[in-house]
Amino acid sequence: MINTDKKIIECVSNFSDGRNADVIYKIASSVQSTKNVKLLNVEPDKDYNRTVITFAGDPLCVKEAAFKAIAAAAELIDMSRQRGEHPRIGATDVCPIIPVANVTKDECVKLSNELGKDVGEKLGIPVYLYEDSARSAERKNLENIRKGEYEGLEQKLKDWIPDYGPTKYTDKVRRSGATVIGSRFFLIAYNVNLNTREVNVANEIAKKVRGSGSMIIDKAGKKKRVPGILKYVKAIGVELNEYNITQVSLNLTNYKETSMHEVFESIKAQAKAHGIEATGSEIIGLVPKEALLEAGAFYTGNNVKNNLIEVAIEHLGLSQLNKFKPEKKIIENLL
Repeated sequence: MINTDKKIIECVSNFSDGRNADVIYKIASSVQSTKNVKLLNVEPDKDYNRTVITFAGDPLCVKEAAFKAIAAAAELIDMSRQRGEHPRIGATDVCPIIPVANVTKDECVKLSNELGKDVGEKLGIPVYLYEDSARSAERKNLENIRKGEYEGLEQKLKDWIPDYGPTKYTDKVRRSGATVIGSRFFLIAYNVNLNTREVNVANEIAKKVRGSGSMIIDKAGKKKRVPGILKYVKAIGVELNEYNITQVSLNLTNYKETSMHEVFESIKAQAKAHGIEATGSEIIGLVPKEALLEAGAFYTGNNVKNNLIEVAIEHLGLSQLNKFKPEKKIIENLL
């Protein structure tokens, strides 16, 4: 993805405050103050009450920056008072480590374990390892770890012993919550806008498109899982009060296998079946240039004379809520 001889990893940490500008600034500043690390993007969301902070650089320096950010979040965010639309389990909800250039998956797994150990032992925060770093199959998926969310953490600590850090629900843990850390492939956080305020409709569409599908009761009265349309897609329905709409909030865990335009077109079709429209979409954090080029090629019939990036922005409606700026949203433009 990046033409360089340097080792580069990316960290896309998600913090459970999208409303307090001072808190967000202090967490971002802890990253920015770290040598050989570049702060790429800070993206708060008031409805989700969540901020995605993206940074990249030398692996050991990124590990240091991530630790400092997690420490700052634990000090500044009181999870016992936190409320928001997005599922979460702690002040630093999730901290993925992503190989970008000249770094292997195994190296990122090792680094994520080192970070998790430091966070658990030095900060006293329960840490669960996920994705490539998971030590068991049931902990690979973030949604499994986050099930029950922060409110269910006291019970989860009894049922699921953390990989690092305290196993008891202390006053300190009540404030910080837990943190999920791990190595993973580049994920695109992608939300599709629906012109309805009925979040149950957004959830029904999410169930149809996400790979895990949904549980139904069959004719024999037994529970049965019906898979969704799209592999490598996770989705939930959420309400955005600020815009008087709902969204299907998605994680594309392998955009090379299931593309953004495929997801958008599938949701458009599902929305139409419900008598509503998918009016646009947004990318949270950063996106690989390749993903937008593929979408542009799809909508132009591979006509390379067109500006494929601009075509993708237009057809996916990426500027509906906030103007999509390629120079700030495409990772290759920032490194």
